[in-house]
Amino acid sequence: MKLKSDKKIVVIGGGTGVFTALSGLKHYFSNLTAVVTMADDGGSTGVLREEFGILPPGDIRRALIALSASDNKMLSDLFSYRFQEGVGLSGHSFGNLMITALERITGGFDKAIYEVSKILAVQGKVLPVTLKETRLMAELDNGSIVKGENNIDIPQHDGRVRIKKVWLKPAVNINPQARQAIMSADAIIIGPGDLYTSLIPNLLVGGMKEALNRTRGRVIYFVNVMTKFGETNGFQASDFAREMENYLGRNVLDYVVINKTRPSAMRFRPYVREHSEFVEADIDNLDGKYTTITSALIRRYGLIRHDPEKVAKMVKMLA
Repeated sequence: MKLKSDKKIVVIGGGTGVFTALSGLKHYFSNLTAVVTMADDGGSTGVLREEFGILPPGDIRRALIALSASDNKMLSDLFSYRFQEGVGLSGHSFGNLMITALERITGGFDKAIYEVSKILAVQGKVLPVTLKETRLMAELDNGSIVKGENNIDIPQHDGRVRIKKVWLKPAVNINPQARQAIMSADAIIIGPGDLYTSLIPNLLVGGMKEALNRTRGRVIYFVNVMTKFGETNGFQASDFAREMENYLGRNVLDYVVINKTRPSAMRFRPYVREHSEFVEADIDNLDGKYTTITSALIRRYGLIRHDPEKVAKMVKMLA
């Protein structure tokens, strides 16, 4: 049995990125906390937000599944299961519905997460970055305003127009438990994940920038391996790091970790229709007050994403 480190590791993000990081880290660290964005408003999550007025459960569900220690694969599959038919049920995941039901039973979103954590035998903590309702907003270079995370993630506008800035409306403050976890952490991992819809929404929460600036833990940012149409068109590694510093400040990041391995041409085929491109490691353009690390970080086959094991080993080396 692999001996796990007891260092306190916090992962900040959302979507598949936070799932990827946690899936690898849980095999190396015994004290993990996920701090998850509350800006998601698409798909099943968006419907539940509108109809029940709850905080978005989707990214929370992914993090809970990633940290589950249960050997019962059926339980994990159940929480991930998405209904494909049925009036009112189609498109909803079982896990989202369970979190919504438990929120009603317990009287609180944080309490619902606690109960699901027990059901899934979660090893670690999953915390909403804020306990208040908010929406992600974006201003584009052409001056137009985009409302809602889903409309940024899946652009209904011309996705070639760059994002000028993003903010939360209304402004909200950090969940005290999330702040406490960050302040006491040995390392804080930001990413991987979509820059404007999974990562930066966490940084916009009041008190987050201050917590990351004051923590004794090392702040490690994993740059994406592929660009996202409508968000990071044409971005190189330096663009990701620079934009991260625009929202955090220049003295917050300790490490910026960049993938250096270019996949085979065949693996790019699914990304052509998505207008998604490989993120080049333009090391010479990186000028922040952090240490830059390049490494082979992607999976050997399939979708071009970070490999959970490689991410975890990198964190173990830096934490």
